[in-house]
Amino acid sequence: MKKFSLAILVIAVLAGAWFFASPLFINETVDEDFDFVRTDGRIDIENVMAMPVDKRHAIMNEIMDAAAKAPDQRSMEEMAFDAPQVIASGQFVDADVIHKGSGRATLYGLPDGQHIVRFEDFRTTNGPALVVYLAKHQAPTKASDVSNGGFVKLGKLKGNIGNQNYPVPEGTDIAEYNSVVIWCELFGVLFSPAALQRT
Repeated sequence: MKKFSLAILVIAVLAGAWFFASPLFINETVDEDFDFVRTDGRIDIENVMAMPVDKRHAIMNEIMDAAAKAPDQRSMEEMAFDAPQVIASGQFVDADVIHKGSGRATLYGLPDGQHIVRFEDFRTTNGPALVVYLAKHQAPTKASDVSNGGFVKLGKLKGNIGNQNYPVPEGTDIAEYNSVVIWCELFGVLFSPAALQRT
């Protein structure tokens, strides 16, 4: 009986160790698109121009093919009205020497009134139970800046590397939120903040 109990205890300890330690050694890469062709077939110039230059060059043939098939362009005013609008953006930075982050977070307003946060060239230290928050604090540097300042959860972090999109919950007053943070829900630890600068 003692051997059985000891075996169960060893298995539980090993499982716990794997849960907590494995993210330190495993990277999860995501590469979600942010569409540059609208549903009406026209090119969304603003989104193309918001892409990093190397990405624009990499998909130049796709853009040219889409442009050739697109109907006549409408006025610039009509196009701007239909295009996602950049509301704010900022660079991810390290929270400390262990919890690091880089890349850009951009808050977009969509034509239907919704909002989305997009990460580009993103990378952060991996960890257990990581989530994405919009935080009210302008430039959080410690956990209490986030937990005491107020936040809204955008969802579980899809990957610690790569381009990804996070819809903002309906009814969120985006004027109240000033940063995007990568947060460990399990231990209440700030992994990487991005202070948003309004455009």
